[in-house]
Amino acid sequence: MKLFDVYPLLDITPEKALGCQVWDTQGNSYLDLYGGHAVISIGHCHPHYVEKVAGQLQKIGFYSNSVQNPLQHELAEKLGRQSGYDSYQLFLCNSGAEANENAIKLASFVTGRKKFIAFRKGFHGRTSAAVALTDNPKIVAPVNQTSNALILPFNDLAASEKAFETEEIAAVLVEGIQGIGGIILPDPEFFKGLQALAHRHGALFILDEIQSGYGRSGKFFAHQYDGVTPDIITTAKGMGNGFPVGGVLIHPDIHPWHGMLGTTFGGNHLACAAAIAVLEVMEKENLVENAARIGSWLIRQLNALNGDFQVRGRGLMIGLEFPFPIKNLREKLLRDFHIFTGFSGQNTVRLLPPLSLSENDAARFVSALASVLENPEFSR
Repeated sequence: MKLFDVYPLLDITPEKALGCQVWDTQGNSYLDLYGGHAVISIGHCHPHYVEKVAGQLQKIGFYSNSVQNPLQHELAEKLGRQSGYDSYQLFLCNSGAEANENAIKLASFVTGRKKFIAFRKGFHGRTSAAVALTDNPKIVAPVNQTSNALILPFNDLAASEKAFETEEIAAVLVEGIQGIGGIILPDPEFFKGLQALAHRHGALFILDEIQSGYGRSGKFFAHQYDGVTPDIITTAKGMGNGFPVGGVLIHPDIHPWHGMLGTTFGGNHLACAAAIAVLEVMEKENLVENAARIGSWLIRQLNALNGDFQVRGRGLMIGLEFPFPIKNLREKLLRDFHIFTGFSGQNTVRLLPPLSLSENDAARFVSALASVLENPEFSR
């Protein structure tokens, strides 16, 4: 059997990793400024994380949600306290797409409505309802296409206000910071206006914090810069530091009933152990504060470089948009300087490193980028 060939792959085979470093099978070391799509939050193979997951596996790795699992309660308590949402309820699942699917379903249950507002350049997952609200026609199959998805201009409050005139909207779904869209931040009053519109029209306000959450922005959730309190928050990626886990944080006024949501693997013992370890390390090592501090330093240094590019972001969620395709630039960073980066579209480099990134490692990237930009190919 062959693999179903849907991923364009680098000719690099990682063999081991620690902190912000990855080693390939040839013994080459790389600085990881992408974290496997923003997944590695506390650093690769953190000793506390390894100990917690390995120790749990020696006890019990899995049982279904038909029995008591105290680890779920421990995770909910720690997540609520650290995020500032201790009064909320937690539904555990396996991925960001699944978290958004459940948030969409929940909002439809609560409001009795079908239509949802999402935004251009937004990404919410590849599963049925989530992909319908994702602005990428290439990955929306005919079966996913629906008139229930209204995809509007981001940061255009007037367009959302007009859409609400139908009184059919169940919820607004929006990323705390648009990630795959190119690290696009909301305008200062956009989220407040959206939340007010939603509530005025009996709809819910859902924040997708799958990429922008878990400390990446320098706050636990990116929307906490914007002075809003969502009805539902979705999270995944950095939540498990590589172990598949997702969550839906649900306002206390939304009441569950048995069978309303469900999952086979969500909230299993191993997933909870991984997620608890992440929160313990984040708290002990002040990683949210580190993301804010190192991210601010890095953005200042990048803005000071002599280069024709725009810097956007908060914390350790940073985009560099160039006026030319970045494929060759990223290739030089990888081959000549051994630095992993991500991308958005043809022109934007994305930086999503572990939240433990040091100033020395950040400086290594700044120096490498400065060297690359001296090449006439990239100095237009």
